[in-house]
Amino acid sequence: MSNGRRGSGKVVCVTGASGYIASWLVKFLLQRGYTVKASVRDPTDPKRTEHLNSFDGAKERLQLFKANLLEEGSFDSIVDGCDGVFHTASPVYLDVRDPQTELLEPALKGTLNVLKSCAKSPSVRRVVLTSSTAAVVVNGKPRTPDVVVDETWFSDPNFCRETKQWYVLSKTLAEDAAWKFVKEKGIDMVTINPAMVIGPLLQPTCADDEPFMPTYQMSKEKAKSLGIEYTPLEVSLKEIVESLKEKQFFSF
Repeated sequence: MSNGRRGSGKVVCVTGASGYIASWLVKFLLQRGYTVKASVRDPTDPKRTEHLNSFDGAKERLQLFKANLLEEGSFDSIVDGCDGVFHTASPVYLDVRDPQTELLEPALKGTLNVLKSCAKSPSVRRVVLTSSTAAVVVNGKPRTPDVVVDETWFSDPNFCRETKQWYVLSKTLAEDAAWKFVKEKGIDMVTINPAMVIGPLLQPTCADDEPFMPTYQMSKEKAKSLGIEYTPLEVSLKEIVESLKEKQFFSF
């Protein structure tokens, strides 16, 4: 991506701004001259906001808001006046006691609540939804090294329920509901379906997850058509190790 000031004078919203992907979005958007209206769970918590406020341009063009995913209308004032909306906020728990309240409701209702706010704002030209490969690959089809997963794939909610893959189900239901809603309302939306994300951390806390070895291929053609350039795996691995060491998550 270029570092031009093409966002000068434009306003965008980023939900769940303290997360890994969203933090990088905020950083890049500020670099490009955008004014960013960012939602976080608790704007008074320095662990969630200190790194955001340290970005170049944050003092002049970053506005932090508190919003509740489950409260309809709580994103109205944040989205109002924005040219674009990046919706990244969604719970990521692999081990849950109550899937309905911990995962399914926040993911599904939260996504629809943000989109409802977008539908009310005539200024919004595009919504970018951060989904997941979880919403793509879990359908019972064989996944072998010669299989290429692309945008024609979609996870099967019934298979997710049968196998009790609740996080996968939450992302699947949320993306499915999002597509139905935007088609009904005429909203221009793009979904991004990342797998395990690696690279240097901007935030001070680290997500606890178990990495896995890929056994199949993911198509990159649609992402590349949007102008996304991929960082080589070797570079990302080097950067994340250096980042984790710098933040003292481990030493060697």
